[in-house]
Amino acid sequence: MKYTTLLFDVDDTILDFKAAELQGLAKLFEHYGYHLNDSLLKRYQIVNQGLWKAFEENKCTREEVLNTRFGLFFEQLGKKVDSVAVEKEYRQYLNQGSQRLGNSLDIVADLADKADLYVVTNGVAKTQYQRLEAAKLLPYFKDIFVSETIGYQKPRIEFFQHVFNKIAPVDLEKTVIIGDSLSSDIKGGQNAGIDTIWLNVNQQETPTIKPTYTIQNLDDLYQIL
Repeated sequence: MKYTTLLFDVDDTILDFKAAELQGLAKLFEHYGYHLNDSLLKRYQIVNQGLWKAFEENKCTREEVLNTRFGLFFEQLGKKVDSVAVEKEYRQYLNQGSQRLGNSLDIVADLADKADLYVVTNGVAKTQYQRLEAAKLLPYFKDIFVSETIGYQKPRIEFFQHVFNKIAPVDLEKTVIIGDSLSSDIKGGQNAGIDTIWLNVNQQETPTIKPTYTIQNLDDLYQIL
């Protein structure tokens, strides 16, 4: 194989985060007397995605994202809640979401026999470990790197420096990151000086951040690796 070290993002790359999120939000909103519909989901996503973008840009901490998002969201609905408590409840629902994306299990299992696989994620450590284990993906990765425990997030170079130090020696020319996010995965890989594979499932328009390769599903990896 051309690449011997594969760095995999988790959400919407090997695990179907959107499905897990919808499942978790539906249960959470029901508990607070709301039915999850497209309008409500859109309002939540605007709040949530705005906070995560600020986190990627190092404008706020992960704790600030998690501990304020539901308070801000429900405030728009005229409801005052304990944002930290709601986050904790949502996390319990989300942890149950272990839906795999496509045939990621078969692909990861096969690639693990041919290269060294690692997880690189901006997610919450406990949540990601539980979901990967429930999805039966965990055993195929040599290590799991989560920004929460590292102290830096993708796309910051410090995140990747930590990863490379832990898995040393590593040949950067034979290392590639696979992920769905241009702003964290692809930009992060570029910052780290490694090749990038953008999983463009939704066939988005040509981005300003240019990945080394673009694929539409994980099966396409075999044409590259």
